Amino acid sequence: MLKATDTSVLLESRLRAETEGEVRFDAGSRGRYATDASIYQQMPVGVFVPTQERDIALAIDIARDLKVPVLARGGGTSQCGQTVGAALVIDNSKHFRRVLDVDLAQRRATVEPGLVLDHLNAQLRKHGLWYPVDVSTSAQATLGGMAGNNSCGSRSIAYGNMVHNVVGASAWLSSGELLEFGPVSGLAGRAAGIADFVRGLAESHREELRAHWPKVLRRVAGYNLDIFDCQNERPYTTDGSVNLAHLLIGSEGTLAYTRSLTLQLAELPRAKVLGVVNFESFHAAMDAAQHIVKLGPSAVELVDRTMIELSLANPAFKPTIETALIGRPAAILLVEFSGAEKGPLLKRLADLMALMGDLGLPGTVVEMPHESPQKNLWEVRKAGLNIMMSLKGDGKPVSFIEDCAVPLAHLAEYTDALTEVFAKHGSRGTWYAHASVGTLHVRPILDMRRDGAAKMRAIAEEASALVRKYKGAYSGEHGDGLCRGEWVQWQFGPRLNEALRAIKQELDPLNLFAPNRIIDPPKMDDGALFRFPPASAPRPYRTIALQPVLDWSAWDVQNDPVTEQTTAPGTGGDTTGGFAKAVEMCNNNGHCRKFDAGTMCPSYRVTRDEQHLTRGRANTLRLALSGQLGEGAFTSEAMAETMELCVGCKGCKRDCPTGVDMARMKIEFTAHYKQRHGWTLKDKLVAALPDYARWGARLPWLFNLRAPALMEWALGFSAKRSLPRWRADSFFARHAGDAALFSDLPTTLAAAPKAAVLFVDTFNGSFETENALAAARVLKAAGYTLHLLRKDKDGGHHCCGRTHLVSGQVDAARAKLRALVDAALPLAEAGVAIVGLEPSCLLTLRDEALVLGLGEPAERVAQQALLFEEFLAREAKAGRFAPRLKPAEAPILLHGHCHQKAFGAVAPVLEVLKLIPGAEPALIESSCCGMAGSFGYEAKHYRVSMQMAELSLLPAIRAQPDAIVVADGTSCRHQIQDGAGREAIHVARLLERQLLA
Repeated sequence: MLKATDTSVLLESRLRAETEGEVRFDAGSRGRYATDASIYQQMPVGVFVPTQERDIALAIDIARDLKVPVLARGGGTSQCGQTVGAALVIDNSKHFRRVLDVDLAQRRATVEPGLVLDHLNAQLRKHGLWYPVDVSTSAQATLGGMAGNNSCGSRSIAYGNMVHNVVGASAWLSSGELLEFGPVSGLAGRAAGIADFVRGLAESHREELRAHWPKVLRRVAGYNLDIFDCQNERPYTTDGSVNLAHLLIGSEGTLAYTRSLTLQLAELPRAKVLGVVNFESFHAAMDAAQHIVKLGPSAVELVDRTMIELSLANPAFKPTIETALIGRPAAILLVEFSGAEKGPLLKRLADLMALMGDLGLPGTVVEMPHESPQKNLWEVRKAGLNIMMSLKGDGKPVSFIEDCAVPLAHLAEYTDALTEVFAKHGSRGTWYAHASVGTLHVRPILDMRRDGAAKMRAIAEEASALVRKYKGAYSGEHGDGLCRGEWVQWQFGPRLNEALRAIKQELDPLNLFAPNRIIDPPKMDDGALFRFPPASAPRPYRTIALQPVLDWSAWDVQNDPVTEQTTAPGTGGDTTGGFAKAVEMCNNNGHCRKFDAGTMCPSYRVTRDEQHLTRGRANTLRLALSGQLGEGAFTSEAMAETMELCVGCKGCKRDCPTGVDMARMKIEFTAHYKQRHGWTLKDKLVAALPDYARWGARLPWLFNLRAPALMEWALGFSAKRSLPRWRADSFFARHAGDAALFSDLPTTLAAAPKAAVLFVDTFNGSFETENALAAARVLKAAGYTLHLLRKDKDGGHHCCGRTHLVSGQVDAARAKLRALVDAALPLAEAGVAIVGLEPSCLLTLRDEALVLGLGEPAERVAQQALLFEEFLAREAKAGRFAPRLKPAEAPILLHGHCHQKAFGAVAPVLEVLKLIPGAEPALIESSCCGMAGSFGYEAKHYRVSMQMAELSLLPAIRAQPDAIVVADGTSCRHQIQDGAGREAIHVARLLERQLLA
């Protein structure tokens, strides 16, 4: 018999020799696929990314020969451990994401399993159709995963679950047979035999089905044995027929491997209105749900007080959630009505308001008849789970009873009773989600590294008793997996459980597909399966000793599971000073896999590779910091490869709901990596650029000598790139001492009616003199007294240290920033704004400067540090900035710098541009431009840099050849020039150009 290691080696060898797919058996790759969005972790035997159908069929054959289990995976966002296991994990999401066919007459679409729901709906929109199983993870959830899970979504009250909206499936059995699953009346051969077998089971278990099968819409546990005797409150088919494809829905990849799915589409609602009902008590909200659903809404979604408070504390969500609130409610219900026309919907919104009056709750509804505020609020609701997971400390909201479903008449009693259970065990839950169908997501806060497993077991036992009391379903949306598999037999009883076992045996007699799921599952509290195994486990979770170069103490805390209050920074017991706990904030929700208007994650958008994803990097860091990848893994070449394509965009800082700041983590990693391996000549040249910039201005003819091929060979700068040109008339060399623009007496600024300090960075000051001059002239024309931050009068200037930070030279960066902070401090304390032009430089004062040990002075300067556009927008709102400007002579396109987006500083640019008469600036919906400082200049990054730019930025610019392109980032402007042959200008230059004499 082959040993496990021999089998693994043979499996890898055969996959490489016999398929065209990507074969990944290294520790890092396996570790990145060892977790999903659950509390579990299991290291796979290997990872396989097929590129063609033949690869999948061959992989199944090879795995069958070697008796290696097979586990299909989509987005890896399962919350119960469905997509982790000691198996060959096959990732469908990279290459199997096509829409194979759209039948408009029958309103059907056939798709590959790796296609993301939002991507399907984007293609269907032009036909006025959509796939209505709209799960909150629609931006990253794959349709194959949704089918395996029997997903539901916010609008299941109107459209049903996944099982109600699938009409066919093509799938491989473990024998290698490829079968078509569809209406039983049209089946033949093996598929017909399976249908007959299942029909026989249903008939022989008719009494058990009717006695023990939950009679609610939201039942997703086990297999759909009831397709021949429907027990669901919504029929599986509209005509009463039986469809064998429904047997696979909810089977979690244990019965067959999906090749394609045929989906039933729905007409896209042309109109929607939203009523947000505010409640003073949680019980009142739960009790009202049963009455609200009688009005025929398309959704009724709950957000409780904790979720409201967390949303208010998140800068990205605060403005939106505030629009929905009347005071500080204990809970809100989002009640949506949708249809073909808005008129009738407004009547139903009025009916809602009348109903609340009848229930003794008048004046509690916030009306949202318009699309934009509705969309924004739904985005907050969709982010609910991840907002909840943003709690710092080892205690986290844990998924194991979060989607029990009970009849609406009992919802208030059930939630009251479960709240008492949480309190009994020293915890509490945050409630949200699907009040319309009696499925409320709730996760008690538990510390799985300590006593969490015991509490999880006790709470689950008591919750199950409540579910049985109220005749509900224990598994109502997120599936069984590792955390609810053991409850399948509890739910259905031993006889029905044996019937489910028979189905597994009939379709997968080899037990090849996802073994020990649904049938013979492990215990939910088996510590050996946890991502963070407790001290009692064979291999408890521990982190290595590490002295961080940045201050991560804000994450080094513990929390109270009832009050959610955290201890003082630095008291959490983290052996890495909080760095590991910051990394561990990634709960694998996969939000970084999205392709919408946000920034995160540009490297994944062009590679579709789990390694080059915020989640993938965080998982690799966590495994390395906990010693699971071997000694020295944190500073290894493998780790460097994983961090390589992180461009430091900070998109995750804002877009990641749990606040994983990979850009800052890359600085931490790079510092340790370079300390071990050393800095290259290129590293040193880029980092020291601010120091030799003055010599570039004095000897531009020398510094501008170019030998592209030699520079690529010696320094790694791409020969395909143009480099910035040094100039003798740089701002620092020729204009820094201009008395007509700048006051040399900073003490007079506080007394001036309007004043500002201009912080000119290395790039604008050395290469783009016009930007700095334009900013000064615009402010001067508006009556501001200006002071320039500079070191001396011979070309020296202050620097934010960013060029040192990105190369891991943190001590040098700290020295630069300390000097800058010391120079700016007296002015900041006098209340004078520190105004900068380059986003990455100015915003360093509001970000990294605060974690370099610079203390309170850095905090005071950060409070006064504003980008040029932020300052102007603030001053305009206060009535202090009202320039006389000429009308816009052309359309204006705006590309936001990644750091502007991360700090919410794009809206101010739009506000300032709208000061130009007739201007209607349009924001280009793009991720990172791909240049990212020196990243895009490097030969090894040139290709991926251009791919990032070509995703949306450059095509949008080419589409409007006459538009004025505004981009405040120097790297962004350079990328636009190189990639589109178009000049992009800083907003300061456009304003200066429009000034009336």
